[in-house]
Amino acid sequence: MTCGNLEWLSHLPLLTHLDLSGVHLSKAIHWPQAINKMPSLTELYLSYTQLPPIIPTISISHINSSTSLAVLDLSVNGLTSSIYPWLFNFSSSLVHLDLSMNDLNGSIPDAFGNMTTLAYLGLYGNELRGSIPDAFGNMTSLAYLYLSSNQLEGEIPKSLRDLCNLQILYLSQNNLTGLLEKDFLACSNNTLEVLDLSHNQFKGSFPWLSGFSQLRELYLEFNHLNGTLPESIGQLAQLEVLSIRSNSLRGTVLANYLFGLSNLSVLDLSFNSLTFNISPEQVPQFQASRIMLASCKLGPHFPNWLQTQKYLLDLDISASGISDVIPSWFWNLNSGLAWLNISNNHISGTLPNLQGIFYLGMWDMSSNCLEGSIPQFLFNNEWLYLSKNMFSGSISLSCRIANLSGSGLSHLDLSNNRLSGELPKCWEQWKHLIVLNLANNNFSGKIKNSIGLLYRIQTLHLRNNSLTGALPLSLKNCKDLCLVDFGRNKLSGKIPAWMGRSLSSLIVLNLRSNEFNGGIPLNLCQLKNIQMLDLSNNNLSGTIPKCLNNLSALTQKGSLVISYYEGELNGWKLSYLDNTLVQWKGKELEYTKTLGLVKSIDFSNNKLIGEIPSEVTDLVELVSLNLSRNDLIGPIPATIGQLKLLDSLDLSQNQLNGRIPDSLSQIAGLSVLDLSNNTLSGKIPLGTQLQSFNTSTYEGNPELCGLPLLKKCPKDEPGEASFIGFSSKTEDIQDDANNIWFYGNIVLGFIVGFWGVCGTLLLNSSWRYAYFKFLNKIKDRVYVTTTINMNRLWRSFQI
Repeated sequence: MTCGNLEWLSHLPLLTHLDLSGVHLSKAIHWPQAINKMPSLTELYLSYTQLPPIIPTISISHINSSTSLAVLDLSVNGLTSSIYPWLFNFSSSLVHLDLSMNDLNGSIPDAFGNMTTLAYLGLYGNELRGSIPDAFGNMTSLAYLYLSSNQLEGEIPKSLRDLCNLQILYLSQNNLTGLLEKDFLACSNNTLEVLDLSHNQFKGSFPWLSGFSQLRELYLEFNHLNGTLPESIGQLAQLEVLSIRSNSLRGTVLANYLFGLSNLSVLDLSFNSLTFNISPEQVPQFQASRIMLASCKLGPHFPNWLQTQKYLLDLDISASGISDVIPSWFWNLNSGLAWLNISNNHISGTLPNLQGIFYLGMWDMSSNCLEGSIPQFLFNNEWLYLSKNMFSGSISLSCRIANLSGSGLSHLDLSNNRLSGELPKCWEQWKHLIVLNLANNNFSGKIKNSIGLLYRIQTLHLRNNSLTGALPLSLKNCKDLCLVDFGRNKLSGKIPAWMGRSLSSLIVLNLRSNEFNGGIPLNLCQLKNIQMLDLSNNNLSGTIPKCLNNLSALTQKGSLVISYYEGELNGWKLSYLDNTLVQWKGKELEYTKTLGLVKSIDFSNNKLIGEIPSEVTDLVELVSLNLSRNDLIGPIPATIGQLKLLDSLDLSQNQLNGRIPDSLSQIAGLSVLDLSNNTLSGKIPLGTQLQSFNTSTYEGNPELCGLPLLKKCPKDEPGEASFIGFSSKTEDIQDDANNIWFYGNIVLGFIVGFWGVCGTLLLNSSWRYAYFKFLNKIKDRVYVTTTINMNRLWRSFQI
């Protein structure tokens, strides 16, 4: 909806409530004047309206303003600081003012302190700088203050201690620096209920808060607080939420710090260096819905006090030093747990196959020592991570369980276990899967054709199993696939040509170490997004396609990161960052965050023939190229130097001949090079790069010579390669010219010098007389000085 102007409002003098949120008002240039003409207006909502900025004029601040306006919402409009003069006309009436998500910049004006009736002030999501003005202390009615997501800094002013009737204070997600001062927190009226100082850069020790007996919610996460958690936190009897995650707190947490807080519902101390010292008989008085203690020291035993929590929805005790068996009482917590993270511990034992209906969300039990079979009820999760354990048996039983969760299983990671048997046949039951990782297990048999029912799948890891047979044709239905890793199996047949057409979103394709045969399909050149293409260690034959220069992602700057964000679960953001193993510099390395930077082609250890197509050198963004252990012939492309980003190049164990191109020495960042066991000849091009490799880089090429090899090149070898592209004949001609020029300059210099001095003396008698007189003086001075020094030396010997 669009409205050209607001002049029509002047015809509604009795209007008290106006909500135009979402209406397009970019053409309403004189909207402030229109608002000022409404004497009865008390509430005005203009958020998301694209209001034009106020043009500063002399008259704007003198127009009679509505003295009754109490609520004003101008959020999300792109307004600038030019709004201030008009706003401050309402200082005596406004109770609620929302300016969040605009383009306010500079410091916060002191004039806000004149808004003594203000109870709500929203300045969230602007570009405000500087510190919080001392004048804020004058706003004694302020109950809600939102200053998050700005660039504020400095200490929290002591004047804020005057806000003793403050109920909710939000200063989250800023760059505020300084200490939390005791003076600020010593509020005598004790009416503060919610304090949010999160996402800042506060320093110093944990603030003293015992004066705030009515405090219900305390948010201090993502700051730089250090020191210990004070015992006085236990005096906040009304506290319901305590969130201090991601600080630098240290020391010991005792039971009397927290267990007496009977109203506590959310406890989040994650990512601090706190050690819990709780005896088994100590029982908390609270019943929490969320307990998040990641990276805190809870072990070595399982926290016994957790068994008293009957209403838990979220529990995170990951990386907490637990080396224990999961106690039987723990499974009594399951019926309500939507978020469970016990990963990165040394927890052992088996998981029971619980009966009943479970509506789960995200369970992460990875990187432990759990064993036995995987119980069916776990597959009701939306996100399930069980990797890096010792689970065994088949997962076909998972097909028997009905889908009870709302959206179904979307992320499943069972990698690095001991699972066996055939892959499940019930892919239609998991049609919501986005990520499936079954790598590094003992699965066998063929990949069922029903896998094509995974229409939403984006990542498919089946690496390092014992899968056999050809790739199913139905896989072409999985058009959103970005990563396919089938490496280290026993898959056979030809690489399907349809992969290039149907799986056009592929970024990573890894088919290494299988039994594929036939040629490399030309249609693979249609993979415009491919950044990692690994077909090594197969039985592929034929030539390397000349169309590889159509792989656009390898010719253009930029990289694609395989990461998915799938919304929220119980207020927590869920994201997935993919990973894969890459053969790099002779080793298999796992890449996650930097996977998008790996741009590589590996066709090594096949039966490829023919020449290396020059089109390969158009892939200027390549970082690694491995064509070794094939039957390639012909010269190395002369334009190989175009691959200036290459870090690794392996062309060894082929039948390549001719000379090493001079342009190869121009690849400055090359750290791995292997040209061994070919029939290359001639002199190794001179340059710091190529001479820095050891002799094994060039061995097995009898006709190669020059450093770093011990074999010297014949001086006059016809056509001998020299430094960067000049033949030895050209070099000899250049050397002769240089010698002629050098000696000619010497002769010319002698002639000029000799006749410049001697010629002058012969032609000018007065100069000649002065010159010889000068020489006589020098001779006499040297003689006298020498005689005196010799006499001194003689006397010293006689003494």
